[in-house]
Amino acid sequence: MTHRNAGRGSVALVVAALLAGCAAHRPHPPLEWRGISLSSAEWGEKDLPGSVLGKDFVYPTVASTAYYQAKGMNLMRVGFRWERLQPTLNGEFDAAELARLREFVDGTTARGLSVMLDPHNYAAYRGQAGEKTVGTAEVPIAAFADFWRRLALEFKGNPRVLFGLVNEPHGLPTETWAAAAQAALDAIRATGADNLVSVPGNGWTGAWTWHQSWYGTPNAEVMNRVKDPAGRMLYEVHQYFDKDGSGTNPECVSPTIGVERLKAFTEWLRQNGRRAVLGEIGGGNNPVCEQAVEGALAYLQSNTDVWAGWLWWAGGPLWGDYFMSLEPAADGREKPQMRWLEPHLK
Repeated sequence: MTHRNAGRGSVALVVAALLAGCAAHRPHPPLEWRGISLSSAEWGEKDLPGSVLGKDFVYPTVASTAYYQAKGMNLMRVGFRWERLQPTLNGEFDAAELARLREFVDGTTARGLSVMLDPHNYAAYRGQAGEKTVGTAEVPIAAFADFWRRLALEFKGNPRVLFGLVNEPHGLPTETWAAAAQAALDAIRATGADNLVSVPGNGWTGAWTWHQSWYGTPNAEVMNRVKDPAGRMLYEVHQYFDKDGSGTNPECVSPTIGVERLKAFTEWLRQNGRRAVLGEIGGGNNPVCEQAVEGALAYLQSNTDVWAGWLWWAGGPLWGDYFMSLEPAADGREKPQMRWLEPHLK
């Protein structure tokens, strides 16, 4: 009896070990979002309000998204300027600018793609960040909430539209930004919109700086206060792998820097029961950056409990030979980095 029971216990242990091994090797579910930031409609910010369409800025075409869709991308992040869409705080939207944005959004989502709206303003309005930022007397939090109330009313009927609150807030206290994000979320939900919302952190929303304090109170201590009444919120962080993490240098620090710069934020998400999207990732065309980017994307894929996806920076019609642009050349030649991404787009 003792021997038989021991045998059964041994068999149970073996089976448990086998099941554990199978679980460890079971493939993770695919990331929901794989995409690109299409940039050019937010350009010309130094010439506001006199910037000229077709000269200083231009929207990407719906047709241009076919290339990325064919590669396996499913999310297009489109940048634009808050000031062009809403020339006066708390005022009506500019009809012509809204029509341009709507043409891209409606045409792209009709193709079966999703679109993330990206007011590319750094939490400032008609000024540099730190000068006319959200939460100051010139740009009250209520004005930012009004902007998002109006934008939500325009697009809430399209479930393929995601709302990215603003690009890379900086130059303001983290507490102020968290309050502004909460006000915008509340305003969006008050319209009845249940669209997915991405919420960046302060200090350029770097994943690797989430716990740092050079920009104010660390995001890690403040941003968990932001709550979505609809439970349809992702944090949005950006991460580059050059020395200062700015994405301005084509050289990356090391082949493993991609994973290294994501780990602490990933654990913060898990500890707080939250999820995120890597809203910007990129690197120059060299072997070190290739390994860093591929390592980061594989890491996201292995942590799908907290990561929802990623977007490459950048594409769009005005980039030319910019070292991170994925926009194909006029003759159809692909940019080298697309080869890195293709295994992660299947």
